[in-house]
Amino acid sequence: MDINEFAVLKLFVVGVLINVGMMRGLSASDSFSTEPTPPRVRRVCNESRLQWEVEVCGEGFKEDMTHIDPQNWCNLTHFISEYHLFTLCTETKSQIVDCYWPNPLVERYIIHIHKHFFSNCTIDQPVWLDPPDDTLTILILIPVFLTLAMIGLVVWCSKRSDILA
Repeated sequence: MDINEFAVLKLFVVGVLINVGMMRGLSASDSFSTEPTPPRVRRVCNESRLQWEVEVCGEGFKEDMTHIDPQNWCNLTHFISEYHLFTLCTETKSQIVDCYWPNPLVERYIIHIHKHFFSNCTIDQPVWLDPPDDTLTILILIPVFLTLAMIGLVVWCSKRSDILA
């Protein structure tokens, strides 16, 4: 038997052993139960309590925002930690009263908070202008010439491969 054939045979045997070992570890009968699992009992969301809890979170946020200058209310860096605590509070309270988060009730309250604190925060939309014609021409021609140069280089190298071989 040739040395290369022997190496290929050894590689094949090792591959089969690794595959068998991996498939044995991934067997469905070892890790999964075939008996049906009982359904989880999901309690009903208490929306009236959630409304009260979310308002408590909102009052805390309003108290925190009184410590920030109203001129800085549109700058997120000045109140990001307070806003994070507000959203974390609403999420925690939603879970306590067995409601998913976000839900329409919480979203309405968050929108109410936004209207109260951030209604004057408008973002000026930038006006996009076309670049000057000279710049536009250069930006179009550079990729075209690079593509032509690469095609020429490939053709030139393919002709030279006969000489180099």
